[in-house]
Parts: sequence; C-alpha cells; structure tokens
Amino acid sequence: MTCDDRRDVPRPVLLALLAGMVVLTSLAAWAARVDGMPVALDLALGALAVALLPALRTRPLLAGLLLGALAALSPAVTPAATAGTYVVARRERLGVAVPVAVAGIVGHAVQALWRSVGLPLGWWLLCDVAVHAALLGWGAYGRTRDELIDAWRARARAAEHDQARRVEEARSAERTRIAREMHDTLAHRLTLLATTAGALEYRTDLSPEQVSAAAGVVRANAGEALEELRTVVGLLRQGPAELRPVPGLADLTSLVEQERAAGSVVSLELPDVDLPAALGLAVYRTCQEGLTNARRHAPGARVEVQVAVDDRVRVRVVNGPGGRGLGAGTGTGLVGLSERVELLGGTVRAQPRHDGFELEASLPWEP
Repeated sequence: MTCDDRRDVPRPVLLALLAGMVVLTSLAAWAARVDGMPVALDLALGALAVALLPALRTRPLLAGLLLGALAALSPAVTPAATAGTYVVARRERLGVAVPVAVAGIVGHAVQALWRSVGLPLGWWLLCDVAVHAALLGWGAYGRTRDELIDAWRARARAAEHDQARRVEEARSAERTRIAREMHDTLAHRLTLLATTAGALEYRTDLSPEQVSAAAGVVRANAGEALEELRTVVGLLRQGPAELRPVPGLADLTSLVEQERAAGSVVSLELPDVDLPAALGLAVYRTCQEGLTNARRHAPGARVEVQVAVDDRVRVRVVNGPGGRGLGAGTGTGLVGLSERVELLGGTVRAQPRHDGFELEASLPWEP
C-alpha cells in the first residue's frame, strides 16, 4: 500500500456520512426557524458541497476555497467543509492545506454573522479556529507519518536489493576464484598426466622399472586431480566456502619433486623466509604456471625455478627449448596469474628468449 493509497478517503462511506450530516444540519436549521432559510436551499447547498469533495483530489486549493465560500451560506455545508480541510491536509503540503483551512474558518465566521449558530460569536469563532486547526494538524501529522513510513519502506527495499546484489557479487567472485584455483591446480596435474602418458605411448624402449615409475606418477597425479576436482565441485554445490589450506613457498619443493618424478629436469633455488599466505600462494602459482607452460610447450627442456627475496619477492621460471609440445594453450593461465599478482601490487612479465621462455613476477614485501 502506498502513501497515496492510505490518504484516500473511502468515498462511499464518506459520502453516505456526509449526506446524513447534511440532512441533519439542514433539518436542525429549519427547525430553529430563526433565519428563515428554506430547508430545500440548505439541502441543495449541502449536496453541492458533497459533490465538490472528489475535486479535492485534482484541484485541492480551488475546491477547498469553494467549500469555504459555501460554508458562509449554510450550516449544511459544514460537514463537507470540515472534512475537506482534513482531506487536503492529509494529501497536500501545508502551502495548500493552510489556505483551505483559513477559507473554512472565514466561511464559518461569516455564517455566524447572519445565521443562528447557537453560541455567542466569540465562542463560535474560538471553536471554529480550534476545530480547523485540529483538522489541519491531524491531517499534516498523518501525511508526514505516511511519508516517513514510505521512506523507511523504500530504504528497506533498497537495503534488501543491495544485500541481494552483494550476495550475488560475492557468489560470482567466489566462483571466479574457484575457477582460477581449478585452472591453477588441475591444469598442472592434467598436463603432467598427458606428458607422462605420451611418454608411455611413444617410448617403447623403456625398461619395466621406468614404465612402473611413470605409471606411478600417472596414478598419483590422477588421484590428486580427482580429489581436487571433488573439492571444487563440492564448493560449487554447497555455496561460498574456503578451499583447502592454500599452498605456499614451502610446497614448492614437493611441486618440483613431482616434475622430476615425471622425468623433467628442474633446478630450484629458494630463500629461507616465511611469507604471508596470499604472497606465498602467488609465488607458488607463478612457479606452477611456469612449470606447466614448460611441460606443455617445451617437454624435456631444462627448467630453472628461482625465488629471491630482498625488498621485493622475485620469482623467475626459465626453460630452454624443448621437443614437440602439446599444442598452443588458451592463455587464460597467464591472464589469471597476472590478475592474482596485480591484486597484490606486483607485476608479471612473460616473454620468449632466444634459448627458451622466461616467466618473471615481482611482488612487494616488507619483512
């Protein structure tokens, strides 16, 4: 229900009550037989006043002034004129309602000058002013209260919409984060699986021990990939949540060992420092992306992984030229990595070299 709906007066009920009051006041004036006004004329003026009430919705000031003028002619207009004061005060601003109330006061004062009102003139004027002032204040209070309620409801709806928007943004951000984690983790393991499986397919000269070792790498990484996939799918089903403890600088050794177990030649240089979780994850993902790209585009090439710390954390992954790769990638890995590093205030540089490819990241850090 809007503010305007609450200000609307039930027209059938109002008109019936006002018609009854017009008849009663007209009959009372006729019974007094003091001023000799025909009762039919009183009834006609009262009916005209009731007919003016709907005009208060479209022309409140004009209709209110006309009701005040009619009130000066007959007491039968009093019910409609006083109701008009309240209705205008309930619907319109004070700049419109006050002139209507003043017109009603003046009209009833003029009525008291030439028609019998049953009270001394001074008391009549006092009651006249008090009644219209009360109607004006009552209507203005109701209008102000309705406007406040409407404002509160609008704020509540805006807050609900804002909360829904924030929840949706949080969900979208969480899904984006999960998608990035999927690429960073699963892409690495699946590329390792593809490389190892390719070696098993084309290397027919491998000894049983080498085949067994390669199969072990495939089995271990397939299990890890499946477990990570289950974790991510579970998060997507259950809603926003935290992933498993994020990897960091200390996990680079195991990452490189996985590469070496798959047949890659990888050297690793690490500093003996403790990095914050977000910074350590960025370093880990940078090295992981560099190793994944080296295995994809230059299988069999030697890879150097270097992490140095001074006033900044510097990560460098360099691979030499390799054999036949697995084909061109989508490039989303480097895009996601750049976004992750830039959010921490760092930079990423990836460029080919005459003897291979280099991926370098620099991140700010205060020991």
